[in-house]
Amino acid sequence: MKSIVAVGLSLVLSACASLGSDLPEESPPLLAMEEPPALHAEPDDEEARVALSLGSFTGVHVTDGRTSLSGLDDAPEGVLIQKVIENSPGDAAGLVEGDLLVAVRDVDGVERPLAWPSEWRALEDATAPGSGLDLVLDRAGRDHSATLRTAPRVRPRDRKAAERFREEERIGVVLRTATEAEARAHELGAGGGAVVVGLTRESPWRTVGLKFGDLVLSVDGAPVAHPQVLLDAIRDAEPGADLSLRVARNGDVIETVAPVSRREQEVRRVALNPLFDYGSERGESELSILLGLIRYHRTAAAWELSLFWLFTFSGGDANRLEETP
Repeated sequence: MKSIVAVGLSLVLSACASLGSDLPEESPPLLAMEEPPALHAEPDDEEARVALSLGSFTGVHVTDGRTSLSGLDDAPEGVLIQKVIENSPGDAAGLVEGDLLVAVRDVDGVERPLAWPSEWRALEDATAPGSGLDLVLDRAGRDHSATLRTAPRVRPRDRKAAERFREEERIGVVLRTATEAEARAHELGAGGGAVVVGLTRESPWRTVGLKFGDLVLSVDGAPVAHPQVLLDAIRDAEPGADLSLRVARNGDVIETVAPVSRREQEVRRVALNPLFDYGSERGESELSILLGLIRYHRTAAAWELSLFWLFTFSGGDANRLEETP
């Protein structure tokens, strides 16, 4: 009787152990992601960058308006002032660190929203020295206005290193911010645009001819002022939907419609506890029959077979290649 109870308890524990297995919380990295080594570094365009027109100087250094990690997936509601240089036009206009630049008003009083640092830099580039900028800003939760009169810039900005972003759920793409020379060639501010520097082999963007080095300028009509604009559009699109892209390639601008996909699903485990249990994941599989009386374990490099908990056979790759005839 005791032996029967013990066997029953063993069966129940085996079933409970299987039911209590943890599921992964994140998808595994895409196995077939291709990132050409030549695109790991930024293009050598420093000579072209320093030859660009200088534009105006404001003395205002800005950064992303999303101030918390929890808001990284949300569109920013302004451009955060990170630093104001002493005795600069921004200082004279009364701007201070921590102000949020929300919009700029044109001569007709129409407000143009500011959401990304590249938009502020594009504004500096396009504004003639001595011009006035009517600004709308948020200071500690209250609306303010300020007028900033720009000054001539005497030297180029310091070069800012590009940022890289990886998307692996819908497209399978790696993006970087455009360099200042790349961005300004297409009327974007420094840090705008999204350059394709990686694609998974099964990416749906390959089917429409997108290539490494392509610079995405807009998505569904919205300028890509930062790669996050494109990433948000990808994230919000339903699988099977299309995105309208405007892309710069070798000096030409093309328009294309690019589909959105999603992760494939696969069966990783099949079990009839406690008689049969089979699992497979990332190149490794394991089979167990009758509480382990027969067990087979295989990886890409080796295998092992156990019978009746007594006999074990195993094999695998050696540390040398076979000799060819």
